[in-house]
Amino acid sequence: MVTGAYDFWLFDLDGTIIDAEWGYIRDIFDRVGQRLDRRFTDREAEILWHGLGGPRNATLQEFGVDPDPFWAAFHEIEDPQQRAEATYLHDDAATLLRTITDQTTPVGLVTHCQEFLTTPVLRHLDIADWFDVVVCCTDELGWKPDPDPVQQAMTGLGVDDDHRGALVGDAAVDIGAAWNAGLDGVHIERHGHDTRGRCVLGDYRVRTLESLLAPPATDGGIDNAADE
Repeated sequence: MVTGAYDFWLFDLDGTIIDAEWGYIRDIFDRVGQRLDRRFTDREAEILWHGLGGPRNATLQEFGVDPDPFWAAFHEIEDPQQRAEATYLHDDAATLLRTITDQTTPVGLVTHCQEFLTTPVLRHLDIADWFDVVVCCTDELGWKPDPDPVQQAMTGLGVDDDHRGALVGDAAVDIGAAWNAGLDGVHIERHGHDTRGRCVLGDYRVRTLESLLAPPATDGGIDNAADE
């Protein structure tokens, strides 16, 4: 697969391009648990933070937790600057995005991370200028796999259905959003199928984003040898 095969690229943020240090995640869930009078295990915290169980509200309900008070406490506790300082950039994401931006290909971000957290994180990591448009999902706009946030990003990039695009993400909802919007879906597996407890389908499934820089196949098609 080659980056030049697409007219534009969209990316998920958390788990795809960046991640937070475990100590920060554990502290957030400890504090949320205190508010809700309910302790979250390490496994529950990992599943919820990374969305390993699918849509988080459904996962919370499976855990016996009401999503509304959970998110109210979660967003009140998270401090934008502390979150930014606890966040790191994946090396393979940096390599891929630098290549794409050097090619002047339009690049957008579609994330469930809220704007008050997304903006400080992008600034702290000095990667805000990598993206031509940033769309943060909301109740009003919709949440992946809803295609509306993806379509809003496409509008911001000035592309439409006549342009070939791909969305890269680490969760099933990312692939669903890509397909619902008529794009190819690329799944990056950073945790392993055993940890996730399932296999996420996609047009391409890779273990490192640098796989997307592979040379083209000899028949002129896209090389998907990195597919798992």
